[in-house]
Amino acid sequence: MIDQPNYITPAGYASLRAEYDALLGEERPRIVDVVSWAAGNGDRSENGDYIYGRKRLREIDRRLGWLSKRMKAAKVVDPAAQPDRSRVWFGATVTIADEDDHQRVLTLVGDDETDASAGRIGWNAPIARALRGAATGDVRRVTLPAGEREYEVIAITYDEVSNE
Repeated sequence: MIDQPNYITPAGYASLRAEYDALLGEERPRIVDVVSWAAGNGDRSENGDYIYGRKRLREIDRRLGWLSKRMKAAKVVDPAAQPDRSRVWFGATVTIADEDDHQRVLTLVGDDETDASAGRIGWNAPIARALRGAATGDVRRVTLPAGEREYEVIAITYDEVSNE
């Protein structure tokens, strides 16, 4: 997966950026102040504010490093600018139906912005890989943990306006 670009929508990138800025600009300085205050109180071995503050700083720094790497590797793709809207590509909202005619609406987004409960699936998820390049009416077979399923593409849409 390292060789593959980290595709992400403009809204997804903005979300990563907002989290990075909030951690770096607000939460980290606040925790540093708490740790500095706690360090001045004396014995650090039994000082809960100091111990938990240092632990939280490590968590924040780890998350900041991860966010930084993901943002550097990100390739922002605006679904509204997709040239071929007749097929399923990154950013498409696809209505599919299974063998039992149960319909689902899925949006193919970057792996960092998935939300299965909202129908936003990662670009590298098995069902998304199977749907890539499909046109309306195509039937695709997907191997899922529950077994093989066939899905028919009912409709394909792309957002007209960027979610920046």
